[in-house]
This record gives sequence, C-alpha cells and structure tokens, in this order.
Amino acid sequence: MKSPLLSLPGAVPAEGRDEGVAAHYGDPFREQRALAAGTGLVDLSHRGVVTVTGDDRLSWLHLLLTQHVSDLPPGQATDALILSANGHIEHALYLVDDGTTVWAHVEPGTQEALIGYLESMRFFYRVEIADRTEEFAVVHLPAGSIAEVPEGVAVRETAQGRDVFLPRAGLEAYAQANGPLAGTLAYEALRVEAHRPRLGFETDHRTIPHEIGLIGSAVHLQKGCYRGQETVARVHNLGKPPRRLVFLHLDGSEVHLPPHGAPVRLASDGEEGRQLGFVTTAVRHYELGPIALALVKRNVPVDAPLLAGGTAAAQETVVEP
Repeated sequence: MKSPLLSLPGAVPAEGRDEGVAAHYGDPFREQRALAAGTGLVDLSHRGVVTVTGDDRLSWLHLLLTQHVSDLPPGQATDALILSANGHIEHALYLVDDGTTVWAHVEPGTQEALIGYLESMRFFYRVEIADRTEEFAVVHLPAGSIAEVPEGVAVRETAQGRDVFLPRAGLEAYAQANGPLAGTLAYEALRVEAHRPRLGFETDHRTIPHEIGLIGSAVHLQKGCYRGQETVARVHNLGKPPRRLVFLHLDGSEVHLPPHGAPVRLASDGEEGRQLGFVTTAVRHYELGPIALALVKRNVPVDAPLLAGGTAAAQETVVEP
C-alpha cells in the first residue's frame, strides 16, 4: 500500500520491508535530530493494523499471547508475541485496548498470517477479528511531541512516543499539519540506538525471546499457559539462550554499511574466520555515526573486537551471555 506522503516534495521511497513509505524527505540526519528533540512525525502507514472486538477479547488474547493482557486497562500500551510450539517468535504485536476494541499494529505484510492464526483459535469465544489496514494508517509522534491527536482515535503511548491509529483518509492533512516529516531511516536509527529489536530484522526462523531481550517487555513470566511457554520457562529457569543481541559501533571510515545478514566474525580471525553471527540492522546515526545490531553466539567474548561484514566493530552488551 503506497502512502500518499510519497508525493510530497523531497520524499525518497524506502525499499525492502518498509516499501510504501518514505525512507527520508531529503535530510535523514536533520530528521533524526527533530525526532530526538520531540518534534515531527513518522509515516508508518505501511504497517498492518488488526483489531479484536467482543466481550471476550482480552481474556481470549491472554490465552494466545506471551503478555498478560486479561486485565489490561484501557489506554495502556503493551507489546506481545505469538510463539511457535517450540518457542520461536512468529508474530510481534504492538497493542492497546480502547475500552471496546484491541488495536494492534504489526510488521508490513504479516497481518494476513496473523489473522489466519487468530481465526483458527477463536472457537466459541465472543470475539471478532478484522484487518483494518486499508482503513487506518499508523503514524508515530516522538516522545515530547505536543502534536494534538484527533478525538476518538486509538493511541499507544510508550516511552518512545505515541503510535496513532489514524483514519487513512486523513493521513495527508494530519501529516502536513504536524510536521516536519521524518522517514524510516531516521526512525530506524533511533530504534537501533535504543537497542529495540524488530521482527524480521533481529529475528529469524529460530529466534527465541531471550536472545533479543524481550523477556519482561513482551513476555510476562507470571501468567498461564500459551503456545511456546515451555521453552520460555525452561530457558529462563534452567539455561541460557544460544545467541544474544549485541550493539555495534562500526568503523566510520567505511563508505558502505554491512547489509542485513552480513557475517560477524572475531576480528582476530580475519574475514576468513568462522562466522559467529550476523548483522541484523545497520544505520547511520546523527551523533554516534555508523552503528548496528547483531545476533551472535552466546559464548562470543563480550569485549572481543569483531568484524561485521568486513567492517571493524566494537560491541556493547545488550543481552547478557
């Protein structure tokens, strides 16, 4: 779904998973500074929007999600996952309940599979599940923003800012009234700085929540059964995850950033050394320079200099080994 904001002056389309919205509007570093200062707006209208209504919506979702949502107060934002039977992450939901409806935004293109799973688990519960992506667009207002939100729309307010579920017909007018606009490059740079993982970037088909630091934030350890809970409990109580998320400071003299999936090796072993992980997201930050997140084997020494796709990298611990 192509955003109407791509027709605005200076808009440069994003590629890959963020296709459909702007990567930037002419100056990614200026856009980062604006977001960090609490001004501007990010068009996330390419993300999927799913709603759940009905009297049983919270108690039913509580049975399926990793998060404790049975008593979720209206207006309180939370994150949640759906896991496979083996505990691998399949879906990530960023949700809020407005008192009558649970609103969730999800990674672009994943809403169909998510709804398929939810429908298969509905049984006799009084719930209705809907894909609202064509009707509603997600926009992000950074923390500190004083932009007004239209009355009656759902809003997720977190430490990072507010995610607004805006009627799609009003997207262009709202964005132009609450600029300056910032693209996904700026949004992603601040995400990486904050060590916040993203489905499909910091995850692959075998990622478990412990590896990327989601225990506590998206996985509640004191709730009843859900699919994959056995793996979550076993690793938390008896073991360690096989991999861990790290934050990388990349050599600023390199022209190109390592792409997603680029191998991570010990610098001492050189570019022919054994692969110990992979780069998940690499960005250019307005203050920190080139930085990245990577997923590496748990036993990689926390102070070891690394090579990320051939680029020298110093690591910071995100998930403890």
